[in-house]
Amino acid sequence: MIAENVRVTLFGTIGEGLYSAYVSSSAVSRRSAYVVTRRPVKEFFDGVVVAVAEFDGLPGERLIVSQPGEIFYEPELRRLLGKLKNVTVKSMRCLYEKSCGGIIFYKTRRNTKILLVKNNNGRYWSFPKGHIEEGETEQETAVREIKEETGLDVTIAGDFREISEYCPFGKIRKRVVFFLARAFTDNVKIQEEEIDSYIWVDLQQARKLCSYENDLRIIEKAETAIHLLRC
Repeated sequence: MIAENVRVTLFGTIGEGLYSAYVSSSAVSRRSAYVVTRRPVKEFFDGVVVAVAEFDGLPGERLIVSQPGEIFYEPELRRLLGKLKNVTVKSMRCLYEKSCGGIIFYKTRRNTKILLVKNNNGRYWSFPKGHIEEGETEQETAVREIKEETGLDVTIAGDFREISEYCPFGKIRKRVVFFLARAFTDNVKIQEEEIDSYIWVDLQQARKLCSYENDLRIIEKAETAIHLLRC
């Protein structure tokens, strides 16, 4: 049902930006749902399913619907759904996913290396990253995820900020925000639950190892940004 267009009938206001509703579509005749929105909303409108959630205290799954053109990531959805009484979110699958990560570089007198990792469920080299959490800035997420996945304490360097957008599977729409992150040691301790392997490489080697066009574009821009840094 994620990303499906539905016809929405509101029947109650729960809190600012959160409503109870019924939805129908070609696949569903009538089903309870919650509406999340940042805009004024009419009693009847055409909406989009932006998430499917399970709740402690409610049977089955509930559709989460927004108005067309609105983008909601999981932390904001959880905050809005936290207004519900006597029920809590147990699990959620979202149409829009947002992660933040870093192009980690380590400079010595001889060269500059960047860190590539392979996730446990991945076949390709890329960069450490993870989902943003409620209350975090993008940079805070990047620093936290780098620490969790690699054990490295890093500082964000310069004003580098690059976005990679893609659909990893099905209709899910993924956005990843990358920053330049300076490491002061190359002593990595991987989070084995998330990371399968890692490698420090120079920028030329990174281009050979990375396969995705988005990653190659980000490496090119990172190289320029690193050269401009006074560090």
